[in-house]
Amino acid sequence: MTAHLIDGNALAQQVRGEVARRVTALKDRGVQPYLAVILVGDDPASQVYTRNKVADSEQTGLKATLERYPADLPEAALLARIAALNADDSVHGILVQLPLPPHMDSHGVIEAIAPHKDVDGFHVASAGALMVGQPGFRPCTPYGCMKMLESIGMKDLKGKHAVVIGRSNIVGKPMALMLLAANATVTVCHSGTPDLKAQTLQGDIVVAAVGKRNVLTADMVKPGAVVIDVGMNRDDAGKLCGDVDFAGLKEVAGWITPVPGGVGPMTRAMLLVNTIEAAERATG
Repeated sequence: MTAHLIDGNALAQQVRGEVARRVTALKDRGVQPYLAVILVGDDPASQVYTRNKVADSEQTGLKATLERYPADLPEAALLARIAALNADDSVHGILVQLPLPPHMDSHGVIEAIAPHKDVDGFHVASAGALMVGQPGFRPCTPYGCMKMLESIGMKDLKGKHAVVIGRSNIVGKPMALMLLAANATVTVCHSGTPDLKAQTLQGDIVVAAVGKRNVLTADMVKPGAVVIDVGMNRDDAGKLCGDVDFAGLKEVAGWITPVPGGVGPMTRAMLLVNTIEAAERATG
């Protein structure tokens, strides 16, 4: 068996096309959807991520600005800027790129963003809405993973067992909630779960979101399983790789996401979806 690839680049292009159509519809009504991105510090990965997010936005017709601040920016100054963006009715989405410098309280900063502009989906109000099935903004990475499952015909997951490796608030927990909302049976593990293999072998869907190379190997999944690789690491040669042993798993799994070109592009695409949804809600 050779697994089918879930092409995140191709799917993200489709999503961006739909966002562009919705942007045009709003512009025809005199509304310019607007995303404000804030970057504090000079983390190299964050610089790349924010540039890509702005470029993606502009390609769809969204207005996007990138505000860059030095790493020693006082937290009070950042909170004041967020407050100003909250009060600006022309701004529909606000994204503060993580990680923030050590002197800042990331949770407090995220909570300062108005819930109706929290297009990253990290605000506690967004998490609460997800928990009870109410409208809110879903975190972009698990949202993208769910769209990838839908693209292969797995929207209603009744009767399916999903195993999520990774318990973070950013990916693991919201991923589990979204899978539950799609009627799956869900098991949440982490890299140190005793006999992790016994858990993952039960999964019709296995999501690896640990940030650790080869946390999932070919002997740990049943034939035909769907493997979603959220990880972003580098191998011994310095090349990008994920959390799973891709070479081994592609001979066992039914479907698998590559790294790069899998979950990453979909994460960025779902930020655009959240932003256009914020603009549509704001304008009725």
